[in-house]
Amino acid sequence: MSSRPVVIVTDPFTDGALEKKVLDAVADVRVLPTTNEEDLAGHADADVLLITDMKLTERMLARLPRCRGIVRCGVGIDTIDLEAAGRRGIVVCNVPDYGTEEVADHALLLLLAVARRLVPLDRAVRAGTWDATMAFGTPRLRGRTLGVIGCGRIGTALVRRAGVLGMRVVIYDPYQPDGHEKALGVERCHRLEDLLPQSEFLSLHCPLTDETRHILNARTLALLPRGAYVINTARGPCIDQKALLAALDSGQVGWAGLDVVEREPLDDEDLRRHPHAILTPHSAFYSDSGFVEMRSKGAHEVARLLRGEPVRNPVNWDYLKTV
Repeated sequence: MSSRPVVIVTDPFTDGALEKKVLDAVADVRVLPTTNEEDLAGHADADVLLITDMKLTERMLARLPRCRGIVRCGVGIDTIDLEAAGRRGIVVCNVPDYGTEEVADHALLLLLAVARRLVPLDRAVRAGTWDATMAFGTPRLRGRTLGVIGCGRIGTALVRRAGVLGMRVVIYDPYQPDGHEKALGVERCHRLEDLLPQSEFLSLHCPLTDETRHILNARTLALLPRGAYVINTARGPCIDQKALLAALDSGQVGWAGLDVVEREPLDDEDLRRHPHAILTPHSAFYSDSGFVEMRSKGAHEVARLLRGEPVRNPVNWDYLKTV
């Protein structure tokens, strides 16, 4: 049996060739094409997990006695029990920058698609009609206000794109330092209640936390200007789905462009069939180059961990300090 560290790559969409190329000098790499944590049960010798879309609970972490690191090939880490990992001395890292351009592009795509009525117009033409009046009500974007909730890497990338369109941009992000808005040349609100009433368009770019879960709900959606457009490429549970449907039905929200939903895959036929919703299947992260970048950066983070070098993107440091 090899005495080298064991890295388990849990990804149904990779053969592990890139990861093996990066890690061959420091570890044995096994590919486990799954998103179900139960499939890890037979791999108690794993030293590091390199995961994509997998929920990791305390119960499973307790069955991995050798594990000392988890690297999530992605931005969100809400599916991992960070506190339990920290208690066991397991450092958790993510790859926070790999999909910045892709998600910002996708958010802009959804914004333009709902504003310009792309999908209903396309469907009408394919059905044999040729009626330009179906576009009536389309807003001019220049001068309209885009509210952005969360202005980290992706939010910032969208802000820059929206500025090219001539939109007025206002951000809300209590975790960015004073002056962040000045560096971007935009405006800022320090209360969500001040941002929403002026957001004719609203785009979410915040992580899913206890603070942001249902940050858009019946109360906050009601603060938007009537007929506002809502874009979400962040995390589905940041929006109360029932409240959003009610707002779409009443016209309080005019259109929604959603890459993420509260329960994935989408199981709500009312939302699936809603004429004022455009939906994509949590695909905003992807481009061919971005996918390679994600895997490469994740593998290099694992290599740093195994070589005893400082990792670049730990996300559970506060819990680790208590170990």
